[in-house]
Amino acid sequence: MIKQLINVGHSPDPDDAFMFYGLAKDKFDTGRYSFVHQLQDIETLNRRAMKGELEVSAVSLHAYSYLTDKYALMPCGCSMGDDYGPMVVARKELTKAELLKTKIAIPGTLTTAFLTLKLYFEGQPFEFEAIPFDEIIPAVESGKFDAGLIIHEGQLTFQNQGLKLHVDLGVWWKKVTGLPLPLGGNVIRKDLGKQTMSEVTRLIQKSIQFSLDNRADALAYALNYARDMDVKLADKFVGMYVNDWTIDYRERGRQAVERLLREGHRMGIIPSPTELEFVD
Repeated sequence: MIKQLINVGHSPDPDDAFMFYGLAKDKFDTGRYSFVHQLQDIETLNRRAMKGELEVSAVSLHAYSYLTDKYALMPCGCSMGDDYGPMVVARKELTKAELLKTKIAIPGTLTTAFLTLKLYFEGQPFEFEAIPFDEIIPAVESGKFDAGLIIHEGQLTFQNQGLKLHVDLGVWWKKVTGLPLPLGGNVIRKDLGKQTMSEVTRLIQKSIQFSLDNRADALAYALNYARDMDVKLADKFVGMYVNDWTIDYRERGRQAVERLLREGHRMGIIPSPTELEFVD
């Protein structure tokens, strides 16, 4: 049988590696589909999704607001920060007013972290520069930047470089809205047709559940993508972003996505209202 090829884009990080372990290592039958994994940083995947290059991709939920003509959200695969999330760190403690006057390294303008930072600043202008996410902590430590917006495992390791936390945007968002902060999700291209979209979504969900059911093996695989993390720390990080929210957004998770993108539009960051479309 000639299988239909599905290119899957996701980040080379322990949480995504954990999530896709079952598929990447052929741990279950994928029927008429064959999966090829393309590992790139999230901002690169956001940009590729704008061009519709991959059938399935992890994307920032900020980026999704620009992708609704091409992609639908899978109900599985969300990275949700429930009272935690991207952080702004600096070499010294800064007030909010001081931070507004500094140059901040960010992991990309389409990331949800950047959208949330702009919401935190209530639309006030600030100086920033986009650099690869894994270069932000070294760049702040070296003094190249005054502050940095960090994502992924840097949220658990920034203290090792002597950096100070200014704000955890997930904590701030929860305090303001009472909702978790939805950071990234999996999308699938709509031109595949409803049947394929549904079948592939079920396989992605099966991969996530397989990893949760076989945690030790999936974590051992994910450690290959963990920077400066031991098993204990990697397990903590994976638990933060691959959990019940990842199996299904559920009603509250969908409310969180709708609220985030609505606030982005209200503040003029996102040009048009976003109509959420989930795969059935």
